[in-house]
Amino acid sequence: MSQIVVLDLGTGNLRSVAKAAEYAAGSGCTITVTRQPSLILKADRIIVPGQGAIESWLWALSDEKLKTAFLTALRSKPVLAICVGMQALFEYDYEHGGHECLGLFGGEVVRFEQGKYDEQGLPMKVPQMGWNQLKITRAHPLWQGIDDNSWFYFLHSYYVSATEPEIIVGETHYGITYASAVARENIFAIQCHPEKSHHAGIKLIANFMKWRV
Repeated sequence: MSQIVVLDLGTGNLRSVAKAAEYAAGSGCTITVTRQPSLILKADRIIVPGQGAIESWLWALSDEKLKTAFLTALRSKPVLAICVGMQALFEYDYEHGGHECLGLFGGEVVRFEQGKYDEQGLPMKVPQMGWNQLKITRAHPLWQGIDDNSWFYFLHSYYVSATEPEIIVGETHYGITYASAVARENIFAIQCHPEKSHHAGIKLIANFMKWRV
């Protein structure tokens, strides 16, 4: 039976991610929400959720055993990183005074500018909260069965400014066009919340469960 770990790093929405994973996986999988290093190392796949501040997320990794297990998983297992989980994979995050992140991908996490306007001339609110379209910019197994420009649910004030164009597999426009999905080898990371994104989100999680890397 496939073992799926939803990584608990002190950020919110763990239950909704776990429930969405259970629904998408069907039978033959066990879903465990944990921060125990032994279970992380035994898992077949890792989902890294994130909702809230990067500060608390990175603070959890001050536990060296947890950090070592997580970094081992990032090198060796299929990983789906969501929202803050995506942002933490980059080099630097400017939230709350700034934080060095994991540096697995090139780029920084910066705040949306105030004073931007949408196509109708209405002010763009920060945070971005609600449904927006995701444009597929590069083929990837996790996009299978998902239409280009599908609608996903977003909730974030900061976005990734990626410096490696080759890792970008999806983009979203909100005042500016930014990388909303990136991938390399065994890691797929997405800014939106697939667990809250109905059909497209569940399909993406289901694709992750079948992804061979």
